[in-house]
Amino acid sequence: MSSYPPPQTVEAFEANIAEVLRRIDAAAVRAGRSPSDVRLLPVSKTVPQERLRLAVAAGCRELGENKPQEAKRKSAEMADLDVSWSVIGHLQTNKAKDVAAVAAEFQALDSLRVAEALDRRLQALGRGLDVYVQVNTSAEEQKYGLPPAEVPAFLEALPTFTSLRVRGFMTLAEFSSDEARVRECFRVLRGVRDRSLDKWPEFTELSMGMSGDYELAVEEGSTCVRVGQAIFGSRALPDSHYWPAER
Repeated sequence: MSSYPPPQTVEAFEANIAEVLRRIDAAAVRAGRSPSDVRLLPVSKTVPQERLRLAVAAGCRELGENKPQEAKRKSAEMADLDVSWSVIGHLQTNKAKDVAAVAAEFQALDSLRVAEALDRRLQALGRGLDVYVQVNTSAEEQKYGLPPAEVPAFLEALPTFTSLRVRGFMTLAEFSSDEARVRECFRVLRGVRDRSLDKWPEFTELSMGMSGDYELAVEEGSTCVRVGQAIFGSRALPDSHYWPAER
């Protein structure tokens, strides 16, 4: 993984964002895609609000958080700013109220229990929520997400939860320097999406790709890349500290 110096000024954030967008655009062009078809979601987990305010001044209007309670806290701290919050990490049902209260988007839906908990909270608030179904495309036991074979039955059950608006699918590729293995994870998710389109033509989105592999993800069809360190700088602790090590 590359080392990214943490930006400390608006100008430094602008430079980082511009470089990520340049790489996204180049990857899209290589794949014969329009760069406008790819959304950049800056991931701000662990970044304090003082630096987040610099990022917002540099143009970030969407921010992704791994932990619902962190999204809730930062949403309150930065309520004076026009920011849309996405929760992209695993959700326990007792935290559904936090997601329902502050998130515009939830990218890690992987169980009917979570769908039911979210729907109940959202119905009480009178609002809806965009969601992505998380798929475990690497078959790693420690990762969350549905096995690809279980996705069709899961999708059949989701219309029961009327406040959830399914937009598409999300995955985390295998953390590997083997490009072929990373690409295969992205291709598996694209296949899951493509097989669902006959019945659910609106489930078009593919959220895949992070700081270490987002260019590959764009080449493989990603419509949303979740980029943290390449924008906000390297974190002090490894990803294993922020992502659950065990299910």
